[in-house]
Amino acid sequence: MPKLKTRKAAAKRFKVTGTGKFLRRRAFRNHLLDHKSTKLKRHLATKAVVDDRDAENVALMLPYS
Repeated sequence: MPKLKTRKAAAKRFKVTGTGKFLRRRAFRNHLLDHKSTKLKRHLATKAVVDDRDAENVALMLPYS
């Protein structure tokens, strides 16, 4: 059986926790930050857990995670 290839784009975007969940960045923190509050920008800087409905697709892209 050949080795499975990891999707490198997904590997750069997701991180696996100790319990097997996936962490992701939050959206809306790339540009147009002037009108966003400091509190919102600080919240957007934190990581979020990938939703259960999407976790299966992420796991397929990262076979050895």
